[in-house]
Amino acid sequence: MQIDPTSTAVPEVYQYLVGIVTPRPIAWVTTLSPTGVVNLAPFSFFNAFGANPPIVVFSPTLRRDGTKKDTLLNVEKLGEFVIHTAVAPQAEKVNLTAKEIPHDESEVALAGLTTVPSLKVRPPRLKEAPVAMECVVKQIIYCGTGPIAANLVIGEVVMLHIADEVLDGKGGVDPRKLKTVARLGGAFWCHTSDLFEQTRP
Repeated sequence: MQIDPTSTAVPEVYQYLVGIVTPRPIAWVTTLSPTGVVNLAPFSFFNAFGANPPIVVFSPTLRRDGTKKDTLLNVEKLGEFVIHTAVAPQAEKVNLTAKEIPHDESEVALAGLTTVPSLKVRPPRLKEAPVAMECVVKQIIYCGTGPIAANLVIGEVVMLHIADEVLDGKGGVDPRKLKTVARLGGAFWCHTSDLFEQTRP
């Protein structure tokens, strides 16, 4: 099979991409609206891209009708956000917070979660999340104007919160304790429990 994106419907291209680029880690992002509403949403176009300074990038794509999601609107105005790690015990709640609800309602309440104040940014962080990264926006790169167009939110991590129970006792995070989940294509997700090790040459 060969696919030319210029002559293929955007939803089809999207489905092929998310089926091929796997597994995708999930950024579970809290932002704050100008009226103080806490927005919470998951994004699987996400990764870390450097450590000096620590940089993360996620993409709140435009909706299928071409409009901006609440997360994008909020980071444009406030310039701050918090990324939480999506873990197995909270997978259903992560998925639930992808639901489209009115702008003046919070997905935090919808999912039955609680927030605590962040230390360096205004959006709060989730009390239940084992990992949270407080971030400030360095740049937003707009990559299109139509449905599912990318908006690369580049953030600098200014504070890390890591629960002691997911540490390995040697100065790192134990993936067997953190138990992250990731997105595949369609409705498929995966656990990071099938692990193997290789020593870097």
